[in-house]
Amino acid sequence: MTHAERWKTTFCLYFNYLIHGMAIVILAQNMLALSRTWHVDMAGVSLVISSLGIGRLLVLYLAGSLSDRWGRRIFVKIGILTYMSFFIGILVSPNIYVAYFFGILAGMANSFLDSGTYPALMELYPQHQATANIMIKAFASIGELILPLLVAGLEGAHLWYGWSFVICAVGMAVSFVAVRHRQFAQPGSSATVTDTAVTPTERMTVGHKRILAVTLTLFGYVSMATFYLISQWLTEYGSRVVHLTMIHARMLVSIYSVGSILGVVVTAILVERWLKPVWFMLLDTVVSLVALVLMAAAPTQAVMRIGAFLIGCFAAGGVMQIGLTIMGNVFPQAKGKITGIYYTASGLASFTIPVITAIISQYSVRNLMWFDAGMAAIGVICSLITVVIYRRERVRVGVVTVTEE
Repeated sequence: MTHAERWKTTFCLYFNYLIHGMAIVILAQNMLALSRTWHVDMAGVSLVISSLGIGRLLVLYLAGSLSDRWGRRIFVKIGILTYMSFFIGILVSPNIYVAYFFGILAGMANSFLDSGTYPALMELYPQHQATANIMIKAFASIGELILPLLVAGLEGAHLWYGWSFVICAVGMAVSFVAVRHRQFAQPGSSATVTDTAVTPTERMTVGHKRILAVTLTLFGYVSMATFYLISQWLTEYGSRVVHLTMIHARMLVSIYSVGSILGVVVTAILVERWLKPVWFMLLDTVVSLVALVLMAAAPTQAVMRIGAFLIGCFAAGGVMQIGLTIMGNVFPQAKGKITGIYYTASGLASFTIPVITAIISQYSVRNLMWFDAGMAAIGVICSLITVVIYRRERVRVGVVTVTEE
């Protein structure tokens, strides 16, 4: 595959995630208009939003496994078509029951894209897999920033709210046409520009692979749990525990978001040039743990602002993608399957953490931060296990090379 063909394919894959980022927030940003259309309150629209998680879990593992057999392109195309159905379906939904079905489709679309895109990028960039995967989050974050501006612009111009859905659907339609003409590496391969495969210098033992499989799957859960809890409870924590005004409490979320976007850029640069992914995984989890402990032990406005930025930068700045990249390198012949397993674990976190935090918050909102610190501590343990195994094996798997100093 030539440089030009590889870049064209890469752009198509990233563009899908820009639209995906818009899809993540499009229901919430149009909540008032949708509640009027469906004749329900805000809680009804929130119910539809929750359906995305169900759809994601329904097909993620199966789609990931099948992408190793059928190829990456077909699942990227299915994901695009399913997202188009979601955007159009929401506009024609007469009530929340029909909308709930299309919300499930959106979750399925996300899973289809993940099962095709992450493995495809790891195969297109065998020597830069971590960076390639981290950039997915960057494009999704850009989409999350663009959509609210688009909605605000439509409202300011007194235009129909549905144009935001139409624009996203058209974007996916254009991408579908482009993807049909793009080249993908074969599943299980590590195609470079010269089609030279990169093979590990040594083989990991079966025992160590099994340990890493369990460890990294657990990391998929705790890494999602760590920043998901913060994103959901940061405003409430700032208001009720730190006693900030609602304006300042909401500002913490903005600081967290800025840290997240900056973290993606910094992570991509550092992993590419200086730190190997396993070491960056450890760095991210340690800094996140320290920040959460400080936020729980000394909840002042200054500490909360610094902590929100650090959590955004280190916990939500691409460490989940790093974990997936490492797992993909441990099992290079089953990248689709491990993508399904890894993100199923993270999907379970998005379901269980709200339930757990709802119970904890009934007794003490402050304890939520201690609980999150506990999740981060488990993440540190997972990172340490991964580093120790890599140092003992002294292997080079794909882009991850660990040598004894």
